[in-house]
Amino acid sequence: MEQKRKLLYVEDETDLGNVVSQYLEMVGFDVVWAKYASEALQTFQASPVFDLVLIDVQLPDYNGFQLASEISEQSPGQPFLFLTARREKKDRLQGLHIGADDYITKPFDVDELVLRIKNILKRLDFQRPQRLPREPDSILTQIGDVQINRNTHKMNCPDGKQVDLTLREMQVMLFLNENQEKLLRREDILLQIWGENDYFMGRSLDVFISRIRKLLKHSKQLSIETIYGSGFIFRVNPPHR
Repeated sequence: MEQKRKLLYVEDETDLGNVVSQYLEMVGFDVVWAKYASEALQTFQASPVFDLVLIDVQLPDYNGFQLASEISEQSPGQPFLFLTARREKKDRLQGLHIGADDYITKPFDVDELVLRIKNILKRLDFQRPQRLPREPDSILTQIGDVQINRNTHKMNCPDGKQVDLTLREMQVMLFLNENQEKLLRREDILLQIWGENDYFMGRSLDVFISRIRKLLKHSKQLSIETIYGSGFIFRVNPPHR
């Protein structure tokens, strides 16, 4: 029997929380519902095994962006989706910057929510690296003079430093590595990593590229060149002798 996918659902509105959590369970998910950010964080800390965390931005104790950041600090790469009544562009960009896999505004159709959840999980299953039990080194990807651990989402730098990557940052880095010295159009990256290409995703990609550029300052071999109006080229230069 296939194991149910486990969701942590954070929503303070009792009526909405009841309806959504019951519907998600009816269609086959295992749902833990929390009404407060503090309650959700305690639940996650006790058992960080959720396939996806659904977070309402406006919560009574503190906002969902802060909750997502705290969850990400504990478990880098934890997938999550924001639910909010706010439609401001800056809010969506903030959520995507934190690393959200999707963002849906209220009121929403619960069937659309289910579809988005399934699409996220399907995409993550496809992208998630498979660790082979007898090949522990298989989780490591060497890119020039840096090394990425696909299990812990950490990047080992030649200067001895170790930096954390979000799931999205790691996915972008691995995609760039697979396409070294090629001109990558922005829409190609968006479709490969996010599964869609729109204005908001494009702005989010710019944020990730900027962040990755800062991380690559630790490297003497790696760089991202912007070809204005076209896209990016990921370059891996030979080591200096």
